[in-house]
Amino acid sequence: MLPILPLIAAALVLDGLARPQAARRFGAGWRSAEGSVLLALVSVALYGGFLALCGNAALSVLLAFALLALLTLASNAKRAMLGEPLLFSDLALVGAIFRHPQFYLSALTRWQIAAMVIVAVLLAALVAWLLVPEPLPHLLGAGLVLASLAALMAIMRVPRFGALALVPDAEADVMRLGLVPTLLLHWRRWRAVVEAPASPPVRRAIGGDDAPQLIVAIQCESFADPVELFGDPALALPALAEARNDAWQWGHLQVSGFGAYTMRTEYAVIFGREESELGFRRFDPFLTALRDTAYALPRRLEPAGWNSMFIHPHDMRFYGRDRILPASGFARLVGENSFDPPAKGEGRYVTDAAIARKIMELAREAADPALLYAVTIENHGPWSADESAEDAPSGTQASRLVAKYLRLVAKGDAMLADLRGGIASLRRPAMLVFFGDHRPSIPGASEPGGERHTPYVVLRFDAQGRPIRGDGQRRDLTPAALHHLVLDCTLSPAAD
Repeated sequence: MLPILPLIAAALVLDGLARPQAARRFGAGWRSAEGSVLLALVSVALYGGFLALCGNAALSVLLAFALLALLTLASNAKRAMLGEPLLFSDLALVGAIFRHPQFYLSALTRWQIAAMVIVAVLLAALVAWLLVPEPLPHLLGAGLVLASLAALMAIMRVPRFGALALVPDAEADVMRLGLVPTLLLHWRRWRAVVEAPASPPVRRAIGGDDAPQLIVAIQCESFADPVELFGDPALALPALAEARNDAWQWGHLQVSGFGAYTMRTEYAVIFGREESELGFRRFDPFLTALRDTAYALPRRLEPAGWNSMFIHPHDMRFYGRDRILPASGFARLVGENSFDPPAKGEGRYVTDAAIARKIMELAREAADPALLYAVTIENHGPWSADESAEDAPSGTQASRLVAKYLRLVAKGDAMLADLRGGIASLRRPAMLVFFGDHRPSIPGASEPGGERHTPYVVLRFDAQGRPIRGDGQRRDLTPAALHHLVLDCTLSPAAD
């Protein structure tokens, strides 16, 4: 019992460092009593788990504290970079680090990777060295785990605890309850979400003569208007400006993530469901997207004879796309095996230009009405990871990062121009939907706390390849509303 008390005290102090910090009372920040009780029980469970593993009480305290410290450090770092604390759904990505190490490790320097390996080896050696072979402490640890979990289950039946974290507001809950209690409570709410089965999509008739027979949707990585990001009109993207002038509709896309969370925007555009409908699923809707396949854009277009393809030059197992997208009506996934690896000097990822060429190749081959939904990757940060000092511009670290971002966002703009010209040359009724998934997170230049929107443009072409213009007024949309705009432009509102 004695080692547990210092651990609980240290955990409470440590949790006070997690941001956002609690309101200050009596000269210090204090979480709620309910949050402190939950944190104490979780700390006991962690201690018991490590004790069951190694049998060494002192080492178990250190390991439990280290894990809590790691969560706090990760959450504070994430909030500084992305504008929100660690979420329970983020823990699902831990497995992705091992399944797709190249996606994460490529962002680290060699010495950082080496340091991680050394720490892991030393930690394993320490556990092996201090392992206690006698069975009694291991059994005591297992008993502590069972007892603390039973206490957690029982206490959540108390109305005062059962009423905690009823709405998905991570910022407010961490401030009031603490980081670890919020992770636990939000996970429970997410697990408890029960929804009625999705209704079959309403059948809608094929649109009129001017309805598009080809839809190209581009989810452009980290694409944002540099004028809005950095306040310099000289940074305007020419293709984006021209597209806005000729657009059927354009405006700000009100994405919820900053610097990350591609899957939130992607889910909303494909499935058309607002975050307000999802509850605690909103944090990572791809975790439960298989229950929503009837809402998917390909499924809604399918009765009208549409063929849908998804293009993304990365491992389709990421986010479970290999399972979710076919179930959602995408007849073909065009993944990394369909692209040549980046040439020397092209960076870590397949270029936007290569994706544009592949899209036009598929568009020319498409005989049936076709939806081509593409997700780019070239402008994925961090932007300084694979460039030498000789290539880097002079100036502050922030200015160098901005220069690299501007170079890559210009390639996204060039992709918009190439696709616009290529689709017009097909001389068939078509629609080009181009939007950014989220703003970039650039320390010292583009940071969380302000606006989050990205640009979107919807270009329509008649059978001669000429643009069909709208009224030119800016209209701001959520990503889910963009889904419904595409449907409304493509199918008639008829019910049968």
